[in-house]
Amino acid sequence: MSFKPSLILIFILKAFVFISLVTANETIEIGAIIDFNSRIGKEQKTAIDIAVENYNNDRINHKHLITVHFRNTSKDTIQDFFTAEELVEQNHVKMIVSGMQTWEETALIADIGKRHQVPIISSVTASYTPELVQLKWPFLVQMTSSSLDQINCTSSIVSSYQWRKVIVIYEDDMYSDSSMLAVLTETLRGHGAEIEHQLILPQLSSMSDPREVVRREVVKLLRKQSRVFIVLRSSVSAAGHLFKEAKEIGLMGRESAWILADSLSDLLDSVDTAFLSSIQGALGIKNHYADTSKAFQDFKGQFQKMFRSDYPTEDQSDPGIHALKAYDSITAIAKAVNSLGTKSSNDSVLLKTRILSSNFTGLSGHVSFVSGALSHPPTYRIVNVDGNRYKGLGFWSSKFGFSEVLGEENGERIGVDGSRTMKSSVVKWPGELKRVPKGWVMPTDSKPLIIGVPGRTSFEKFVKVETVAETNERKYSGFCIDLFKEVVKILEQNYTLPYEFEPYNGSYPDLVQQVINGNYDAIVGDITILAERTKYVEFTQPFAESGLTMVVPVKFDRSGMAWMFWKPFTTNMWIATGAVLVYTMLVVWFIEHQSNAEFRGRWKDQLGTAMWFTFSSLFFAHRENIKSNYTKIVLVIWLFLVFVLTSSYTASLTSMLTVPRLEPSVKDLKWIKRTNATVGCDGDSFVKDYLRQVLELQNIKNISNQDDYPKELESGNIKAAFLEIPYQKVFLREHCNQYVKAGPSYRFGGLAFAFQKDSPLARDVSEAILTLTQDGTLNRLEEHWFALSRNCDNADSADETDSLTLGSFWGLYLVSGATSTVCLLFYVYHLFRKSRQLSGPFRDNIVHPSTDQSFWTKTAGIIRYNQNDKPAASLRRLTSARAAGLGVDKRGLSPKWHLVSPSDAAQIFDGSSQHPQLAIEMENVRLE
Repeated sequence: MSFKPSLILIFILKAFVFISLVTANETIEIGAIIDFNSRIGKEQKTAIDIAVENYNNDRINHKHLITVHFRNTSKDTIQDFFTAEELVEQNHVKMIVSGMQTWEETALIADIGKRHQVPIISSVTASYTPELVQLKWPFLVQMTSSSLDQINCTSSIVSSYQWRKVIVIYEDDMYSDSSMLAVLTETLRGHGAEIEHQLILPQLSSMSDPREVVRREVVKLLRKQSRVFIVLRSSVSAAGHLFKEAKEIGLMGRESAWILADSLSDLLDSVDTAFLSSIQGALGIKNHYADTSKAFQDFKGQFQKMFRSDYPTEDQSDPGIHALKAYDSITAIAKAVNSLGTKSSNDSVLLKTRILSSNFTGLSGHVSFVSGALSHPPTYRIVNVDGNRYKGLGFWSSKFGFSEVLGEENGERIGVDGSRTMKSSVVKWPGELKRVPKGWVMPTDSKPLIIGVPGRTSFEKFVKVETVAETNERKYSGFCIDLFKEVVKILEQNYTLPYEFEPYNGSYPDLVQQVINGNYDAIVGDITILAERTKYVEFTQPFAESGLTMVVPVKFDRSGMAWMFWKPFTTNMWIATGAVLVYTMLVVWFIEHQSNAEFRGRWKDQLGTAMWFTFSSLFFAHRENIKSNYTKIVLVIWLFLVFVLTSSYTASLTSMLTVPRLEPSVKDLKWIKRTNATVGCDGDSFVKDYLRQVLELQNIKNISNQDDYPKELESGNIKAAFLEIPYQKVFLREHCNQYVKAGPSYRFGGLAFAFQKDSPLARDVSEAILTLTQDGTLNRLEEHWFALSRNCDNADSADETDSLTLGSFWGLYLVSGATSTVCLLFYVYHLFRKSRQLSGPFRDNIVHPSTDQSFWTKTAGIIRYNQNDKPAASLRRLTSARAAGLGVDKRGLSPKWHLVSPSDAAQIFDGSSQHPQLAIEMENVRLE
């Protein structure tokens, strides 16, 4: 088979072309729409040029070339839309890097990407959640993370300074939605704050006179209470008009606070000094990046050199976050292109997939994607605008909260000593304020705090409004007024609080409604804290307890008078007294029985004598003579105890008999309902509705003044009066012997001052009330205004005098019992010592039994010896006869002479060894 030369030549040419195509670098076309006239656009263009140059110069590792087609943005958003169409259709770009500064422009370019399936890379934070963005614009790649982290950071700042209400400001566009605002609302609510108002600025391009439109919207904020402003989303141009107008009308002054989201804070390095001067003291949230790494330093050197060459009129040449994100965008594209083969490098769908699979650490931080947005949570730097620059206050991250410095852990930046709150000592606040702004419309001399005061009160000791006839001026007095003046003294240590009282002659619920409507800034008076009211007004710390009680006339209780003598002592007291009395009786009898003839005789006589002696000592009426010194010691302590007990008993019984025992004429609420009796209450308060709706009472009569209650009760027009606890205490102190509290108390939140909802003044006043409570000022005011009536000194005492308890006398009982025990032991010891002087069988068998006898046998012998009740003189006659050598026949001895006392025995047997016969005879006598 032969080959034609022409076919061989064609084959060689095709092979040459194929090899050339394989070995040559393929060019990837990329589009970039950037604002060349803005600082952001200049930084983005410079960063993209550097990234592309670095990539293309690395021919060894890269087989592709990247070419960028730059286009300048237009003020007309539609024109930018056609620019993107042109890049895709005519220049055949495989992706577009969007340098748009607003979400509206970014969304339009994302529509082009969706239509032509071309990836669009943007660094603008979407108004939507990443999941929703991915559904609407599947080819949009966001070089930013979710806006949720920034919202959490903003809410944490608000919570850190305890601001309760905020005003949110954002620029509207055709693609904005309410999801971001809804998330902010929920997050703030979780931190105890809420959005009072939303200021929506129209899109700047849609306004023919932006200054006038912005001024008209900003003036509306003067009617709002909050002075905490959050600029959630805005372009630099719209924000410039906003801040300028806000500064002119005073919204950038003292007590105001401004928080700027990253859409503005990231531009603080590039805005002019006029912009910075209009936001002095504002807090900003900037995206943080590491500026100490080698990669950043290399890029910074390249950037400064190229930027100064291309833009010599720019003052600052340092790269910002937008330049870093633009560089990382090209890096992500380059890595995706380099990972694709030659045939698939122009596949836009596959290219987008590879970009979203990126996982590397760029200049702006870690780059990886979830749902089309950066997955790594950002670290924000909190800054404070001061002069022509800003200063850093610390850092915030969702992982560690607030931190002053950052550290490294496993290559990740983390906070050191994280905290939930920010430190405010280094912040420069608007108006050179030295403390944290209240974030609220504070009163001034020209616009003081308007405070509503109840003009009609049932109990004027709390609040009283009088008109001076000569000057027609109003005079305010009462416990609540004096308390508020003391509060103001404390508040004025930090700031002035100009205020004016204004009386209100309506009901208390209507007065509260005046604060809700904004007619009054606060209420100073005896306002009860109710659950329903707390939804609409802010109450301070209660300065008095509150609750509803029933007051009824009294009747004297005569029952139980027959047994009144028993009540001065408690049952335990009576038992203890009886026990000590019996013990003392036994000790006295035991000691006196041997030596005192009055305590001898038959058992019944001895017991009667001992009991009579001890009991009569209670009245100091005993007549028996005491022989032993031990008994005298016991009786001294016992008589002292008796003196104390009788004195205390007499005083307690006298008190019980003289203090009237008051009993309510109406026992409980059931009797009121059963008899459908008429009750009285203050009709201008909430009490009437409470009685009708909760307690289900029907016959209710309005009582407008405290002096009318006794008249209505005495006349029988009402059977009971329902008063709040503070009023009930005042009423009973003035009518202590006529009326009494009956039935249970129905508790409420207490009496307090009321302010407009979320007012920071309520918190300050609460702290001041606590201070007055702790230093005793509140008690002194109560004693001054609610002093007892002269006839009611015992009004606060219990209806019955308390019985005396064992706890008040156990010490005396202990001393008495211990003294009796010690004297008894000494006497027994004395008894043993005397008995040792006995000798012979008498001592051994009577006083000292044999050692083999048990303890109880020995004790019984001593007791039998002590129980000898025979006269010692009879035995002495026998002793004398034996000592004289007289013979005495056993039959001449009386059987009564068989025992002697220890003292006599010692005398008899002092020389027992010389008289053995006498000992034997005595033993025989004992045996008889």
